[in-house]
Amino acid sequence: MPGAIRISPTRATRAVNLLRTVQFTHPPSCPCHSNPGHHHNAPSSSIRSLATPTDSSQQKEYAFEMAASSIRFGPGVTKEVGMDFKNMGAKRVMVVTDGTVKKLNAMKQAVQALEREGVQYSVFDGVRVEPKDSSIKQAIEFAKPYAPDAFLAVGGGSVIDTAKLMNLYTTCPDAEFLDFVNAPLGRGKPITAKLKPLIAVPTTAGTGSETTGTAIFDLVEKRAKTGIAHRNLKPTLGIVDPLNTRTMPSAVHASSGLDVLCHSLESWTAIPFNERTPRPTNPINRPAYQGANPISDIFSLKALRDTVKYLPRAVKDPEDHEAQSQMLLAATLAGVGFGNAGVHLCHGMSYPISGQNPGYKHAGYEVDSPIIPHGVSVAVTAPAVFKFTAASNPERHLAAAECFGVDISQVKKESAGEVLSEALAKFLEGLGDQPRGLKDLGFKREHIDGLVEGTIPQARVLMLAPNLEMSNVDAEREQLRRLFEESLDY
Repeated sequence: MPGAIRISPTRATRAVNLLRTVQFTHPPSCPCHSNPGHHHNAPSSSIRSLATPTDSSQQKEYAFEMAASSIRFGPGVTKEVGMDFKNMGAKRVMVVTDGTVKKLNAMKQAVQALEREGVQYSVFDGVRVEPKDSSIKQAIEFAKPYAPDAFLAVGGGSVIDTAKLMNLYTTCPDAEFLDFVNAPLGRGKPITAKLKPLIAVPTTAGTGSETTGTAIFDLVEKRAKTGIAHRNLKPTLGIVDPLNTRTMPSAVHASSGLDVLCHSLESWTAIPFNERTPRPTNPINRPAYQGANPISDIFSLKALRDTVKYLPRAVKDPEDHEAQSQMLLAATLAGVGFGNAGVHLCHGMSYPISGQNPGYKHAGYEVDSPIIPHGVSVAVTAPAVFKFTAASNPERHLAAAECFGVDISQVKKESAGEVLSEALAKFLEGLGDQPRGLKDLGFKREHIDGLVEGTIPQARVLMLAPNLEMSNVDAEREQLRRLFEESLDY
């Protein structure tokens, strides 16, 4: 061909060999595999191993997925929900709420929106705050005869999580309850069915459940919190309306905000996605909680900064609507972050704390039975947890401490855990009326063994905890025992 550049066979061979040398001696530079913010970068062997027929259970992950619900944020957007259901062609909507929220303006606005558009609905208002497996099953049995073609959840995380499971088990009516429950407490089967549309309208600024594929409850027989986690559980749409959190009592602002705090801190400090094992043999088995990754990092760190800035204001002044609005947005941001990266020790340890409550009833909650709010149960171990995890990645823990206003310019890496722990304790004390350790919740040293045994089965989140010796259960027990002991008082 005229003008073409001719390359001799010898030169062509040399060029190919050079490209091969570059490919196999330099790590890939795309952000999915190179994350300098973590203590481990993806090794070049992670690419080579894709073509190597080895035991997948021993291979590290090489990819992450980003999944979140669509979100609509703005004051007054609740009134649009009727149009949303009409637009999607829904004929029979199951509205899910609890006994307190059903009296609030958020529920009034949602029901009026359905009625304006002529959308048929039925209301289930029996959601239990901090749900148990029995209350979840009761809700499912209520929904089955109605045969809804869509769901609307109006309430906090307990309501949204209950609605997710009503949706799951009405779609899969022949499934046994433990089929989808996280292993090892349940069978941990992936959800292959396409669920019905679910719109979530949060009325608390905490769980971020409107963005995630996770639903949490107490499994009473095992005396532990667990749940179901899969991307197919995610709500179709989250209606995030700041007007709906103005009725939250100060105690609820505080405890739900502590959940946001730990969501962001745990997802920011979770092991990197490319350090998690096993690598899934099929994408459907890739867990929702994948480990920290470059996209979740953005959401988690922003949520942490905003929580530190706005939560004290929201707790202190019930008329500070800017702070309330920003905390609701922070909860959603943290939901996107941890919904893809995951949480670890604070949450893993919180489940037996809630499930083995010795009789504590948190002030500000209108319930008849003892209750340790979820945010309280996660935050109470946070000072001890982040002192423990800091050695895995001092830079990340120092970056977190900086969010609390700490000058880290002269702090040595080996002091990162102590510095973040002190910053956390000071922040928690500044909120006022918060338990300063497990002792304030009624736990004593003799309860620790039970708390440890209730934490061990939480493999779904513990696998993302830096420094935890999960390969040696005796060593893991000892580490958890020390963390609970240090959390008795801070």
